[in-house]
Amino acid sequence: MGVWKKLVTAIKGGANEAAEAIVDNQALRILDQEIREAKEELRRSDKALVGIVAKRKVAEQKVAGIENGIAEYEGHARSAMEKGQQDLALECAKKVADLRNELEGEQTYLNQFKSSESTMMANISQAKDKLRQLEQQVDVVRANEQVQKAQAAVSATNVGANAKMHTAVESLERIKNRQTERAAELEAAAELAEMQSGDALDKKLAEAGISGPGQSSAEDELARILGK
Repeated sequence: MGVWKKLVTAIKGGANEAAEAIVDNQALRILDQEIREAKEELRRSDKALVGIVAKRKVAEQKVAGIENGIAEYEGHARSAMEKGQQDLALECAKKVADLRNELEGEQTYLNQFKSSESTMMANISQAKDKLRQLEQQVDVVRANEQVQKAQAAVSATNVGANAKMHTAVESLERIKNRQTERAAELEAAAELAEMQSGDALDKKLAEAGISGPGQSSAEDELARILGK
């Protein structure tokens, strides 16, 4: 059982290594896809932010309209009191009270929209900065990947070139050795031929200043001629 467990563990380990190798080889492609997905999410966030900004503007307009209404009916209430029309003044005051209640609710909505808008803008800006930095890092990694591939190719070429150079040098040395052996063989053959023809001995006698057999000097030849 222990052997089988070890075998299963080894298989799992090999599968994990193979999976990691695949992920490493596809890392940049996976990262590019993740960046595209992040950009799509940011586009959705921008669209949602536009919606929040629009609602905030509408809320601001409502708040401003209610505030103008409050100011208007307060003025009517004062005018009515000045003319002695207390009942009309009370109606204007009730209208002001209703508008103030409505203003409180709209102001709450406006504050919520402003808070959401501020938070979303900060988060989106931070996400865009991180995404920009990530894209820059990916560009650097991709450039380094290309450089390392080029270096690996050059290294492999140099290894092959060095191996070929080594082979060429060995071939050159063999040619030189064959030429040296050939030259020695030719020299030995020439010496053997000289020894067989007697030229070698005559050459040695001449080098020693000794006339070889059958040789005579000019004085000897002249004495022989006069002697006749």
